[in-house]
Amino acid sequence: MEQQKVQLPEWTKVAEVELVYKTKVKASERPKINSSKDSYELLRQLWNFGKMEMLEEFKILLLNRGNRVMGVYEVSSGGITGTVADPRLILAAAIKSLAVGIVLCHNHPSGNLTPSRADEQLTRKIKEAAAYHDITVLDHLILTGESYLSFADEGLL
Repeated sequence: MEQQKVQLPEWTKVAEVELVYKTKVKASERPKINSSKDSYELLRQLWNFGKMEMLEEFKILLLNRGNRVMGVYEVSSGGITGTVADPRLILAAAIKSLAVGIVLCHNHPSGNLTPSRADEQLTRKIKEAAAYHDITVLDHLILTGESYLSFADEGLL
């Protein structure tokens, strides 16, 4: 006797997506960002300075309405002269964490604090895309082993 295959409805043939944000830190205990210097000081603590002059990395700080840091997302790690910072991954992390503000950050292994044309274009692209989701790009920092540059402080944002 041959068994008949059951046809499942089309809606059962899609993947389920689950959005979850879990924290064990009270909002009042999270670092607060009031300036580019606050972002820089926090990122200095989080960055692996052994790699600062070796390879380029891109991270974002995810902030709540009170500018408290809900988390840090490591977007990418690349080579000596660049890394890929996919705006979709950045926005996915911001949306998933329910962030209302983000601070973009990457390092320049060369020690040069001057933003490249690609840095400026990426910042503009992420800022515009984030605005559609009511997420504000508060700053973009470029770090080196010795200092930092803030797009917001320099009027580049």
